[in-house]
Amino acid sequence: MIIGVDIGTSLTKAVVFDSAGVSIAQACTPSEVHHLPGGLVEQDLDQVMDTVTTVVREVASQLDRPVTALALTGQGDGVWLRDAEGGAVRPAISWLDGRANSLLAKWQADGVAREVFRRTGSGMFPGCAAAILSFLDKNEPEALDRAAVAGYCVDAVVQRLTGEITVDVSDASLPFLDPATRRYDEDAIEACGLGHRRSLFAEPSPPKAVFRLDKSGAALLGLPEGLPVTAGPFDLPASAIGAGVRRPGDGILTAGTTLACQVLTRSPEFDREGEPAGMFLCTPAEGEFLRAMPAMVGTASIDWACKLLGIGVAEIGPLLASSEPGAGGVRALPFLSNSGERAPFVDASARAQFSGLSLESDRAELVRALCESIAYAARHCFEAAGLDGTLYACGGGVRSAEWTQIFADVLGTPIVIPSDPGVGARGAVLVAAEALGAPFDAAEWASHARTVEVVPENAEFYRRQGYADYQASLAAARGLWRL
Repeated sequence: MIIGVDIGTSLTKAVVFDSAGVSIAQACTPSEVHHLPGGLVEQDLDQVMDTVTTVVREVASQLDRPVTALALTGQGDGVWLRDAEGGAVRPAISWLDGRANSLLAKWQADGVAREVFRRTGSGMFPGCAAAILSFLDKNEPEALDRAAVAGYCVDAVVQRLTGEITVDVSDASLPFLDPATRRYDEDAIEACGLGHRRSLFAEPSPPKAVFRLDKSGAALLGLPEGLPVTAGPFDLPASAIGAGVRRPGDGILTAGTTLACQVLTRSPEFDREGEPAGMFLCTPAEGEFLRAMPAMVGTASIDWACKLLGIGVAEIGPLLASSEPGAGGVRALPFLSNSGERAPFVDASARAQFSGLSLESDRAELVRALCESIAYAARHCFEAAGLDGTLYACGGGVRSAEWTQIFADVLGTPIVIPSDPGVGARGAVLVAAEALGAPFDAAEWASHARTVEVVPENAEFYRRQGYADYQASLAAARGLWRL
């Protein structure tokens, strides 16, 4: 009875699975995300803790046996500053935040971003810890002075529940960890001007680390003091594990707030002269890594389109079904985030556009053009990450059969979709079971899935024309973007 908890950006979920990997109890509740003027995006740690308390207590009440462990995963990146007791010294800064846009552009111009990439394999973006901490060091130094640790969402929750200051190796990967050694690259920290803040970085916990609920954490959740707690990996690698990514070359598409494209590799080597973008993530298994390209163009773009057009999300599928590949000549670039794009290229000034519009263009073509453009972005990411095996998918976006079909056709490969939506929590539970010495059959857990096959004529159109048009539009737009 391991409770898996996935602390997402906008939603916290708790799930319990049976021995075959089928969920038998689940609960979810929304988190508050504060979008402030100037591209600032923040969250309140106390409110996030309230969501964890709510879902864990609700799921525990549904069980007829005692809870044996708690397995945590959740959003990565951003900065969650805390004091030695786990109290927030300021609101958490989300990975969606854009306050460091100009700083990141400066680092790209003066070579700092490339130097860090050469050392760690991770491309920095405005919402990563390095850019945010450097911004705070210049503009809010007193906040850093008050902090004992500059961490992430999952380890912030772990500190509140167990009293431990730690960080999972996956969270620590971006941007300062050398993937080959799993240790911080001190020169990368210095390159970002953060050497004097080095004490804020918790050392990554060893593989299979297990923590324990302390007295206050137990009281908060209504669970026994001393209950085992595992902390990570964060949601991207947790989803890969939960979906069934096992062999080098296999990948996973997460169509959520982030459009995360990841590919498993057993080599810590990367193209040090390539475009400094994406992430090189350490996994719980030593000697295995994920080349991750988490683009900023996920389901938030669809929410924007729904609001603009005055429609509900449920109407997206019928609109896609009523339109043809190519969207009647309407094309889009999907870069709607205030902080630009972070994979497979980094540009804080990246912005969206529609072209090919006429008086005859309708809502269906606008929606299809946007959905196709996000699928093209996924193909761009997977080409950079090196996908050549089985592709899995999860996230809210793949609940739409029509959009999932577009992804399969644009990517030109079948997509395996786990039947249970709690893929991140599933991965966290599998990691916890391994750490506790009671592993489940991961292959059996991954067997509950369906496959979306490619429609050959659609795939041929996207290969021959659609993706080429997207690449040409992107190349032209990158020369025009300005902060």
